[in-house]
Amino acid sequence: MIIMIENRSKDFCIECRKETEYHLMKKDIIRTIKKKDYVFQITVAVCMECGMEMSIPGLIDKNIHEIDEQYREEEGIVSIEDIEKLMKIYKIGKAPLSLALGFGEVTISRYLEGQIPSKDYSDIIKCALISPAYMKQKLTENHGKITESAYKKAMAAAESVENLFSVSKEMLRVIAYLFEKLEEVTPLMLQKLLYFIQGIYSALYGKPLFAEDCRAWIHGPVYPEVYNLLRDFKYNPIDDARFALLEGTIDTLTDDEKKVIDLIVNTFGLYGGKVLERITHNEDPWKEARKGYGDNIPSSELLSKERIMKYYVAVNKKYSIGTEVGLRTYIHDMLDKAS
Repeated sequence: MIIMIENRSKDFCIECRKETEYHLMKKDIIRTIKKKDYVFQITVAVCMECGMEMSIPGLIDKNIHEIDEQYREEEGIVSIEDIEKLMKIYKIGKAPLSLALGFGEVTISRYLEGQIPSKDYSDIIKCALISPAYMKQKLTENHGKITESAYKKAMAAAESVENLFSVSKEMLRVIAYLFEKLEEVTPLMLQKLLYFIQGIYSALYGKPLFAEDCRAWIHGPVYPEVYNLLRDFKYNPIDDARFALLEGTIDTLTDDEKKVIDLIVNTFGLYGGKVLERITHNEDPWKEARKGYGDNIPSSELLSKERIMKYYVAVNKKYSIGTEVGLRTYIHDMLDKAS
């Protein structure tokens, strides 16, 4: 299969024997690795005049990177970028990390240079990347193999990350999935989406999705644990190495959980945080919890899971919020009410 990429430039075509325009395309190739055939999609340069492939500077290196990346993904092998994230998260160098994980001293260095890890070693690296508890276990097991200063620094980093990600696994899974689907989510928007997910999931399945309690803050429903989590990220969470700990949780979402989150993403997720705030300000749970408080008076009143579920059960009876059509109708009515 060949896919066109709109990108034109010039280089020397050996068939035309002159400088010609070329465009970049994606092409499927088959390569055999360890007696197994793989289909890789690589970038090729095609002459605009004769239609033959051209060799342009940097293309071979790009193809090597493309094949390596796709092979690792196909076989579930950790990437070089993931190993670099692991070192950054736990503030540990190549040799100490290698020894802490139970490898040879130069193993991580070789992986960073491009050598592909075995599946067993890759799985160890992945576990350390997504689980501070597992990293602490490996550090303890191999304490005697690394210097005391490297051990203390890495252990302190692991404990710090473990404390940071103290929200429930269910909540982390949902947050990671939201970031994957929406790519850019403000803290205000995230808080509202979590609230809608909790309410609609509990209405449809008769139980809350995550254990955290919601609070009625001035700007709408807020999960304080999530507020504290994101406050520690100095920039976009996706650009923070520690976000790798979130990414590792996505695959454990159930089909029902994904269904509800997708419903929210495709409806509420089309609006910014301030619009979603207007919706929650017109919903009974937040209004009831805020009774007696002025518009600018802070509060941390509980929005109980039972109250949220009761409200959305009633909403579901009227709007059928298990469908995008029903949710869009509900959103439209709530925004009309807020205007």
